[in-house]
Amino acid sequence: MTFSYTVGARRHVFADLKTLLAKASPARSGDMLAGVAAATEEERMAARLALADVPLTHFLNEAVVPYEIDDVTRLIIDSHDTQAFAVISSLTVGEFRDWLLADSTDAATLSSLAPGLTPEMVAAVSKLMRNQDLILIASKCSVITRFRTTVGLPGRMSVRLQPNHPTDDAKGVAASILDGLLYGSGDAMIGINPATDNLVAIGKLLHLIDDLRRRYEVPMQSCVLTHVTNTIQAIEQGMPVDLVFQSIAGTEITNKSFGINLSMLGEACDAARSLKRGTVGNNVMYFETGQGSALSANGHHGVDQQTLETRAYAVARKFDPFLVNTVVGFIGPEYLYDGKQIIRAGLEDHFCGKLLGLPMGCDICYTNHAEADQDDMDNLLTLLGTAGINFIMGIPGADDIMLNYQSTSFHDALYLRRVLGKRRAPEFEEWLERMGITNTRGELIAQREDTQPLLGLAAGF
Repeated sequence: MTFSYTVGARRHVFADLKTLLAKASPARSGDMLAGVAAATEEERMAARLALADVPLTHFLNEAVVPYEIDDVTRLIIDSHDTQAFAVISSLTVGEFRDWLLADSTDAATLSSLAPGLTPEMVAAVSKLMRNQDLILIASKCSVITRFRTTVGLPGRMSVRLQPNHPTDDAKGVAASILDGLLYGSGDAMIGINPATDNLVAIGKLLHLIDDLRRRYEVPMQSCVLTHVTNTIQAIEQGMPVDLVFQSIAGTEITNKSFGINLSMLGEACDAARSLKRGTVGNNVMYFETGQGSALSANGHHGVDQQTLETRAYAVARKFDPFLVNTVVGFIGPEYLYDGKQIIRAGLEDHFCGKLLGLPMGCDICYTNHAEADQDDMDNLLTLLGTAGINFIMGIPGADDIMLNYQSTSFHDALYLRRVLGKRRAPEFEEWLERMGITNTRGELIAQREDTQPLLGLAAGF
């Protein structure tokens, strides 16, 4: 089906739904590289005006990636909840935007709607929104998950402590973990990107974190970010696996390039749940995504990168994850060129994920060859905090010495908590108070020689 809109004397025609979505997207380098972006601002605006008039029901009848060749499309269509969708089924994309912004549309309404939304509907409505719209609507969404801590409660924000080391040195990793804990970070999880992706190295890291957790009774969860097949083997060998990691994408071809499929993810999820290691819940999956991955894998099918990113959230939603992390600026300026594009993408990803019912966090980051700096990340950090982000990253000095990119630090989390009044996960907050790390208001306590729990924790390393 073709779509069109006339601006003055010029009639803009869009061959199909995926073309319309791509042309309506805010400008970004990845879509330009893929050859799907609008050629002019006039064409972009015409596409948005045409998109606003598309009925939401149309997204159930025209797939941007054919059903017959893509298991993600089949998942989206086959799992669609028509009963949940009924409340908005009469709306166009533009009317849906207005409905979302209405004061009467609250957290409970959005939560019940989530199973009735497809990623393409959500991506479409985001393309009609200003940044403030993305922030306002996302702030109304509440997605709560549990393992040993409860993440996503109103008024709270968690931190993934990332103690990476270029050689997986145990003392180096432990020093970063200690640093993070003493700054009150780690309530989302302690997640390590291993430099050496073999089972022996992975096992050492898993045991290091678990020994610490058990020795000091820390209510936290761990994850070593290795391929899902390695984690399955680790579970089979009796290693202390809490959360299962995998990078995912929005097309079958791209997921194949990661060496995964949906059944493999299901096997890993079932294996981790069977361990029953959670104390307050059993959400066990940790997914990472990023705009541009499908283009890198030549698996984009002519679809814009933001729509494909949102399709990845359909994969995540199937497995009821504990955390989903959009690593927004990590892939590089080929996909998100500068600070403005990174900020917009981060707000889009958080909005789309939350609307689909996911516990969204963001690695607020950039690579050193992008046209961005830490001030841009401060802006995105503050905007996402206002939008109700479930978690952010905590990295010593905001500088990952193993992956060589810039992210957010333990200090950044303290800043956001102070400015926005955000508390930590309740279970972790209670532990910090008991250890003498924070007071009852969640503020760090100056270290003193008579603070024995702190000295014991440091000596344990």
